[in-house]
Amino acid sequence: MEPHETDRHTAVIRTEREVVTIVTDSPTPTKASPASLAHARPRPGAPAASAQPAQPSAGSVAQAPVAPQHVTGAQSLVLSLEAMGVDTVFGIPGGAILPAYDPLMDSTSVRHILVRHEQGAGHAAEGYAAATGRVGVCMATSGPGATNLVTPIADAYMDSVPIVAITGQVPSGSIGTDAFQEADIRGITMPITKHNYLVTNPDEIPRAIAEAFHIAGTGRPGPVLVDISKDALVGQTTFSWPPQIDLPGYRPVARPHGKQIREAARLMAAAERPIFYIGGGVIRARAADQLRALVELTQIPLVTTLMARGAVPDNHPLHLGMPGMHGSVAAVTGLQKSDLIIALGARFDDRVTGQLSTFAPHAKVIHADIDPAEISKNRVADVPIVGDCKDVITDLIDAITAEHAAHGRPAYQAWQETVADWKATYPVGYTPAEEGLSPQYVIERIGALSGARGDLCRRRRAAPDVGRPVRGVLPPQLMDQLRGPGHDGLLGAGRDGCQGRRAAPHRMGH
Repeated sequence: MEPHETDRHTAVIRTEREVVTIVTDSPTPTKASPASLAHARPRPGAPAASAQPAQPSAGSVAQAPVAPQHVTGAQSLVLSLEAMGVDTVFGIPGGAILPAYDPLMDSTSVRHILVRHEQGAGHAAEGYAAATGRVGVCMATSGPGATNLVTPIADAYMDSVPIVAITGQVPSGSIGTDAFQEADIRGITMPITKHNYLVTNPDEIPRAIAEAFHIAGTGRPGPVLVDISKDALVGQTTFSWPPQIDLPGYRPVARPHGKQIREAARLMAAAERPIFYIGGGVIRARAADQLRALVELTQIPLVTTLMARGAVPDNHPLHLGMPGMHGSVAAVTGLQKSDLIIALGARFDDRVTGQLSTFAPHAKVIHADIDPAEISKNRVADVPIVGDCKDVITDLIDAITAEHAAHGRPAYQAWQETVADWKATYPVGYTPAEEGLSPQYVIERIGALSGARGDLCRRRRAAPDVGRPVRGVLPPQLMDQLRGPGHDGLLGAGRDGCQGRRAAPHRMGH
């Protein structure tokens, strides 16, 4: 690939589900000496196994400087992954991505796990991300290899799972000619990624990788695609780290506004029938401990969606169960009869609300979410709060404590007795099968064998699939450890998700 004077790079970035176009000048490529090809085995600067860096928290960019070195684009890709602290990549080699596999196999800090289908690589990356709180990485070749990643990318997008998908692409000169195994994977995945790149210049690889990890792991987590042409992988470049990152259109808000927090605390103190509606955002924010403290402080009943089960134990006296079509009578009735819904990391999806016009008709709404696009999308919020759930809940605890000190504790006793009566009258259960084993019984026994802490799953040897028994009766100590597909209801993801969890070097708590 011949270097050129300057390259205007246009990127379409979905800023928390809003489209922003940015144009930047990439640096002038540096001509590489042909002798640098001799450094392919071993790669220059490859860290020893004992010096493997821990991957930064999702979205941060490792800042350990790396001296400039002449490498191929493929080597630059692997060096970038090492600099980001990546330890595991799931994928399948193929024509366009094949140049990346030589330096990947040479790496002493990044291991590649061969899967049997590219879709499995995507689900394994999701499982890895769910188990560790870090960005999962999957890799595939062009054409059908890349399109096989579409389903896990869509699943990660809707369930807010941070993954980076790296795909090979036909040589840049062949793009748009319907070349063998060419597919416009960037165009295909634009609606289901936070951002995606088409890289045709090897000099742009480090910046694209660093930005991809930053975007995937910050704000509302989600997938980012990096599509790299074959000539960019085999071309020569000068690698240095860290790259310059400039994303002027991407400024996710994490800290909630104090005025909104105080207004939420005031509404909660004034309500007579408040209820917490807890979604998967609490799990993604690792805010379960803070949520339990908030529930104990306020003594407000709560419901948890499928993606939030385990955030508060099902046997907690204030926990009413799951809401919606797969939920308990107490949870559904509690929402319908409430006069205030405090939604934390939830999005009022159709499986919870049913017909929106008849959902909780007399309730005001406090809605907190990291993604401003979700607030008032389905149900108008009286008090919108944009911010990370952990920060929102922490600030709410402080504001409510101050409210209690100034005006005393609200009296929710009558409401608590009412919801407790619903729980007692309509308990969650199932009728045992007269012959054979019911799915509910099997899952119940797995829960019993796993113990109160879910030790079976804490060893990361299990992952759930989707189905009515999982949604209805999977014990809470297992749900705290297992997190399967939510929005997509994706059958078949469990096995590969289990592989990703099993490959995780350590697990991060909720």
